[in-house]
Amino acid sequence: MISTMLKGKLHMACVTQAELWYDGSCAIDSDLVKLAGLHEFEKIDIYNVSNGERFSTYVILAEAGSGTISMNGAAARKVQVGDRVIIAAYGQFQASELADFKPKLVYLTEENQVERCTNTIPAQVA
Repeated sequence: MISTMLKGKLHMACVTQAELWYDGSCAIDSDLVKLAGLHEFEKIDIYNVSNGERFSTYVILAEAGSGTISMNGAAARKVQVGDRVIIAAYGQFQASELADFKPKLVYLTEENQVERCTNTIPAQVA
């Protein structure tokens, strides 16, 4: 059996640019891409916490250390600069791989600085 699992995410990233007439994609600070285990041209899902929009695009690299999170092309219509978003990538894994599987979860500040990294999410308390 194959399971689709959250592979990596940038949690609460802040949109720094929205470029309608740039090639459609999401430009992400290359340091953040690496930290979250993402790859250039990889499909990502974006969940806009500020307005509830959910959409898919792909990763392109932005300058390392820049803090850039830029929605480009049609994705620019789904956000405004300053919106907080979750950027997630998923992978497919065999059942035998799941025992050792750990996602790369990167939590960001409003300035897109790394607040913390982890590979677990605490159980939600009722």
